[in-house]
Amino acid sequence: MDTLYDQTRGHNAGVTCFYFDFAARKEQSATNVLGSLLKQMVSGTGKIAEEILQTLRGQKEAHGGRRPQLVHIVKMLQLITSSQPTYICIDALDECTAVERFRLFDSLKEILERSPCARVFVTARPYIWGEIERRLAGRVASISVGPTRDDIVGYLRARLGEDETPDAMDEILGAEILEKIPENISQMSVGKILRMPSHIIH
Repeated sequence: MDTLYDQTRGHNAGVTCFYFDFAARKEQSATNVLGSLLKQMVSGTGKIAEEILQTLRGQKEAHGGRRPQLVHIVKMLQLITSSQPTYICIDALDECTAVERFRLFDSLKEILERSPCARVFVTARPYIWGEIERRLAGRVASISVGPTRDDIVGYLRARLGEDETPDAMDEILGAEILEKIPENISQMSVGKILRMPSHIIH
């Protein structure tokens, strides 16, 4: 995210992100996710397009001040992303419930169809990759990613070095941690990144 922010600074481009959290699954609906992305885009532009203002006013008047519905959020995102390069980053999509993922896929598909300058970057564990390919058929490419054993061991060594109770662990336990944890993490943490192929988005 830092790289994207640095590269797009001063280039009239939008960068938005959303991080799924398993502990907050009930609150992280497609409506809330896209609403968060919309809020980031609007706050980043410094001004709000009149059409978006009208939509927000209409929603407030029609529904007694309720938040905009998913269909209206998608339309507003289409309006913004069709007028400027936009990067939408979504992390840990596998932590989203299946029903909300389907709604999110359908919404992203609508946005991408109207926004040739939009880029979508998603990370997720492999078990939902087939689902992503079906929902966004012909619009995505994937890259498998995962930490190397050296990455994990280096991280563990650093954390063990910060332990505030070093006397609670002997060398044997430390060695076992450095052996067993990297094996388990390597098996479960390989994920997928999806992006829009360049021949589609350019």
